[in-house]
Amino acid sequence: MQWNLIRLRKENNLFQKDMEKILSISKDAYGLKERGKVQFTMDEMFTLSQYFGLPIEQIFLPRNFGDTETKERN
Repeated sequence: MQWNLIRLRKENNLFQKDMEKILSISKDAYGLKERGKVQFTMDEMFTLSQYFGLPIEQIFLPRNFGDTETKERN
C-alpha cells in the first residue's frame, strides 16, 4: 500500500477518480497501483511529485516496505 500517497490524496480532498485524471490512467489501474499490486511508472511518480510539490521519496514507499514490516513483527 502506498500509505503516504493515500494520506496526501485524502488530505487534499482528492478521490481515486481525480488521481486517474491527473495520471491519465484507468480507475482499475490506479487502484492497483495505490494498493501496491502494480508499480507506478517513473513518469507517474514525477507527475505526482510535481502535483503535490513534494520529493518522490516523501510520497512513495519502497516496494517491499510492507513485507519488511510484517516479517520483522513475526
